[in-house]
This record gives sequence, structure tokens and C-alpha cells, in this order.
Amino acid sequence: MTNQPPYGHQQPQGFGPPPPQYAAMPQPYAPAPQQYPQPPMPPMPPTPPQPAPSGPEFMAVDRHCSIVVDVEGVAFEINDVTAEFPWQEIRSVHYKASPSGKDLMMAVVHLDGQVYECVVQAKPRERLGQWFAHLAAVLGHYRPMGY
Repeated sequence: MTNQPPYGHQQPQGFGPPPPQYAAMPQPYAPAPQQYPQPPMPPMPPTPPQPAPSGPEFMAVDRHCSIVVDVEGVAFEINDVTAEFPWQEIRSVHYKASPSGKDLMMAVVHLDGQVYECVVQAKPRERLGQWFAHLAAVLGHYRPMGY
């Protein structure tokens, strides 16, 4: 007996290349994508400058330091190093006269509990009273529930 498949079937073989009559068939037509030139974008009209938010301001300055309180928050500058504290990051602001009565001492308490301080000398000494009056009004404007 031979090892022939029954009824004249052929033994299956592994896959190979397509028969020659199918190998050279053209691929389905796929047109190349057209590149249409993009029309130039019209220039954007200039945005009118937005006015800066306004509100009362306080500034105390001496030869080495400065304190600024404005609509953005509190800023200290000490020997050309600036620290800015936006209102949303400030827990409280405290100020007082130095023991000698010649300086404005201000502290900002950050939301994380850190305390930052700045001292500005008032010359002449009478200026300190003017600063206190003005500072109380400005802080009251931005922090109406207390400093």
C-alpha cells in the first residue's frame, strides 16, 4: 500500500509564493494625496492693551530695602534681592515700629507658615507715622477681614 491520500487528493504543502498568474496583478488604484496650497492666514488684529489692575498702593523705601503693597500682593526688596508674595499665597501681614521708633518692620506669613520679614528705615522719623496711616488703609483695602 502506498501512502497516497484517498480519492486522488493531493498532499497539502506549505505556503509559498503566489502562482505566477497572480503575482503580477496590479495593486488597487490609490491616488496620491493632493497637496493644495493653503491660503495665507489673515493677520490677527492687534490686541488692545489691557489696563493694569488698579488699586491703592503703598511703598516704603530706604537705601537698602523697600516694601511695596499693591493689587498684586506684597513685595520685599533687600539689597537687590526681591521676594514677591501674591495675595492668594499670603496668610497674614503684620507690621510695627522698631524699638528705636526709626524703622518700619513688616512680616508676611505665607500659607505654609513661613515668615518673611523686611525692615525699612524712616527718615525723617515723622515719616513712620505717615507710613502707618497709609499702610493701614491699603492693607484694609486688600485684606478687609484683617491683615
